[in-house]
Amino acid sequence: MTASNQTLLSWMVREEWRLHSELFGGRRFAGFPLAIGALTALGTALLAATGTQPAAVLAGLHALVALFGLQVGTIGLVGRDALRDVLGDVTLLLFSARTLPLSMKRLLGLFLVKEVLYYSGLFVTPVLAGFGVVAVGRGMAPATVALAWLTVTLAFALGATASLALAALAARNALAVGVALAAGVVAVVATGTDPVALTPYRLFTDPSVAAVVTAVVPPLALGGLGIALFEPTEDDGDDGRHRRLDRLLVAVAPDGLTRRPLLAVARSAGSVWKVLFSMGVLFGVTALVLRQVTAATGIEPDVGIAFGTLLGLGGFTTYSWVTQFGDPREYLRYPVSYDAVFRGALRAYLLLSVGASLLYLAVALLWYPLAEVALGAVVQPLVALYVFGVTAAVTGLSPNELLFDTPRFALFGAALAVLATPLVVAALAVRVDPLLVRVVAVVIALVGAVVGLVLTRRAGPRWTSVFRE
Repeated sequence: MTASNQTLLSWMVREEWRLHSELFGGRRFAGFPLAIGALTALGTALLAATGTQPAAVLAGLHALVALFGLQVGTIGLVGRDALRDVLGDVTLLLFSARTLPLSMKRLLGLFLVKEVLYYSGLFVTPVLAGFGVVAVGRGMAPATVALAWLTVTLAFALGATASLALAALAARNALAVGVALAAGVVAVVATGTDPVALTPYRLFTDPSVAAVVTAVVPPLALGGLGIALFEPTEDDGDDGRHRRLDRLLVAVAPDGLTRRPLLAVARSAGSVWKVLFSMGVLFGVTALVLRQVTAATGIEPDVGIAFGTLLGLGGFTTYSWVTQFGDPREYLRYPVSYDAVFRGALRAYLLLSVGASLLYLAVALLWYPLAEVALGAVVQPLVALYVFGVTAAVTGLSPNELLFDTPRFALFGAALAVLATPLVVAALAVRVDPLLVRVVAVVIALVGAVVGLVLTRRAGPRWTSVFRE
């Protein structure tokens, strides 16, 4: 690495830290990794209390961190319009190629390196530290935890580079993404290849030279493809496809406060397809986690509870997209209450998150029984309502700016764990008494939905007083 590249990389890391610390609580943001570690340790301990082995937890961590990498890597999908909406009129180093004598491809390559280094320290290391405290206490060797840190970091890199490659390809030809994904699925099915064997998780379960190759080469190849194809775009939404989508959303939205967030998402870079993409990734990760838990423990989790819970929790991403385009204080200029604003946002959120989830649950019918998938269709909207209420209460209309404030994040994580933990336990314990466990799971989700609605009703008055101070 040349000295100039070292300098750029150092500036990018400092830029990322300064950006996060200024947006997310100043010095308190330094406590964010501690909160991550504590929540991971708590979750691992609770799962251990249900009899779940650390190896099964690690399988889930690989998948969830890969999902996080996919979200981080969507810089090409989300586009510069979202950055402007969140940050204002600023230019990040990544987008300085037009004003500085720097190559866009060089900047993007350094950006990917920076993402792996930065989030390895901010997120992956605390996650593995929290897991390791519990796992070592239950007999896992420290060397195994160290290997897991390496493979989970590589899983993050795989997710980030895959997301960037898909986004770059979609920017050039959206149809090519579908063709590429379909070709990949057909190749895996036709050859009988285990898709997990093509990921860094193989290096953890079966260390070998071949496993090292399959762990390292795909992120490098996907990163190279994304860098080669990536082009920053400005999408003004002024074409026939957007106009047809606008008419559809206006038809299904009952009022202006519902239409506004729907149209904002539809006209942003990635449009409503990024909701489908996000839910699709979560659907795939959930399927892999279910498979690995069964392989590692012999326990067959309940598909409906698992899919419904995780797709419902994934609604937070949709919430952030529904609320990110605009200044929360601007509503003070209009004759509307924040109660009405949150109700409109809730309707838009449900249309997008529940609609996308039901689509993937319909796809799940290709592999899973109708009764189990139907249970997921019941649980998912209930969990999604809870997620909306908690997010509205904790972050208001600025989830991206407020959630990574460490105390808020700890509160948010604990609130989600209150609902998610008993549902995950129910999914794992369903074979004890299938009917009783499923009924209990629905009741838990229903209670969560009621709590979510109550929190949504209280969010309006709470944030009205905050914004008028």
